[in-house]
Amino acid sequence: MGRSHALALAKQGATVVVTDIDKQSCDSVVDEVISTGGKASCYKLDVANVSEINEVFDAIISEHGRVDILINNAGIYTAVPALEMTEDQWNTMININLRGQFFCAQRAAKEMIKTGWGRIINIGSIASGGVGVGIANSSHYTATKGGIIGMTESLAVEFAPHNITVNVVAPGVIDTPMVDGAASTFLSGVPLKRMGKSEEVSAAVVFLSSEEASYITGSTMYVDGGWLAS
Repeated sequence: MGRSHALALAKQGATVVVTDIDKQSCDSVVDEVISTGGKASCYKLDVANVSEINEVFDAIISEHGRVDILINNAGIYTAVPALEMTEDQWNTMININLRGQFFCAQRAAKEMIKTGWGRIINIGSIASGGVGVGIANSSHYTATKGGIIGMTESLAVEFAPHNITVNVVAPGVIDTPMVDGAASTFLSGVPLKRMGKSEEVSAAVVFLSSEEASYITGSTMYVDGGWLAS
C-alpha cells in the first residue's frame, strides 16, 4: 500500500519522500514515481528507532525545507496465539505499528507547526476494536490498530489549533502480501465479495491529504467493501 500511496500522491503533484526499512524496495518505488513524471526520493528508516526517525526528518527538512503531509503506513502482521506470545513478539508489534506511528507524527507535527498547515494520515485496520471484528491469533496486532484510533483522536484535538488534521484510514481485506493465504476466510464477511485494491485505499489517503478535507479531523475512514455494514 505504501507504494500505491506514493504513486497516488505524486500524481496529484506532491513531492514524495518514501521511507522503508528495506532501502532496495524504497528505491524501486522512487524509480517508479520518477518514471511516471513525479518527484521522489528515498530514505532508509526503521520506525521502531526514534533516533533514526529524527535523523531522517532532519535530512528531509535539509533537502526540502518542510513537511506538509505524513502517511504513517509502516506496519507488520504476524499470527501468534495469545497463550504462546512472547514479550519480544508483543514489543516488536507495538514498537513498529503504534510507537513508530506516534513518534513519526510527533516529529512531523513539529515541522508542520512552523508553516501552519499539515495533514497526518495514520493507517489503521478494520480490526481495531469496538466494531465487532476480532481476529484470532492477532491480539498484539489489533491492540496496535485500536491504539492508532485512540491516539489519532487525541492528536487531532491537540494539533487542531495549528491547522493540522489527523485522521485514520482503516482498510479491510486488501490485496497485499499481508493477507496472502487468509483472504478466503475474511471474504465471507465482505458484501462486495472481493478484496480491495491498494489504489482504493490510496484514494482515501489522497482525499484526506487535500484541502477539500480541511474540516475532517479525528475521524476514521473505513475502506472495507461493506464489511462493517454487514
